[in-house]
Amino acid sequence: MNDDYLKDAYGLDTPEATRAHYQKWASSYDSEVAAHGYVTPGRVAEALWSHMPEPQTPVLDYGCGTGLSGEALHAVGFRVIDGVDPSPKMLEGAEAKGVYRRLSTFDLADPNPLQKGAYKAIAAIGVISVGAAPPETFDLLMNALPKGGLLAFSFNDHTLADHAYTCRLNDWLDMGATRLLFREHGPHLPGMDLKSDVYIVEKS
Repeated sequence: MNDDYLKDAYGLDTPEATRAHYQKWASSYDSEVAAHGYVTPGRVAEALWSHMPEPQTPVLDYGCGTGLSGEALHAVGFRVIDGVDPSPKMLEGAEAKGVYRRLSTFDLADPNPLQKGAYKAIAAIGVISVGAAPPETFDLLMNALPKGGLLAFSFNDHTLADHAYTCRLNDWLDMGATRLLFREHGPHLPGMDLKSDVYIVEKS
């Protein structure tokens, strides 16, 4: 197995490089992360379900990739899941999973790719991350939620080490613009000895 795609992902620093990398990685993504025991999708999905056990409430899977996050959301009980991702190749994998109501792509350069208030819950599993989406993505997702909406997301060890990400979250918490409902540190990619924090926050 070639782990280069996985290792190289943490060094991506432009939207163009990110999109190109994930386009190339799409065909082997599932097998590579599975080989390292990727467990964060299940952890985030379970945390979201514990705070919103509503099967028919639509959930947006932001940065859904090949659909591993959608499968995890479906496995815990969510039945109306829409996925968006900037990589059409990744979306082909998501389509094959058969758990999404709708799938669509978006331009990483679009400052407002989401309809405000359209979803009571948004999941960004392994997305707001070093090598994936920048810290300001947290603002984008929070602004898209209605008051009382939930954001379920994760920060892996690489991301936790970059204070730009944790500071963005803390800014929202300190201003009282969001409320922390859940935070847990646990396994992410056990095969690479990587962990992640899983969060559920509620928009105030």
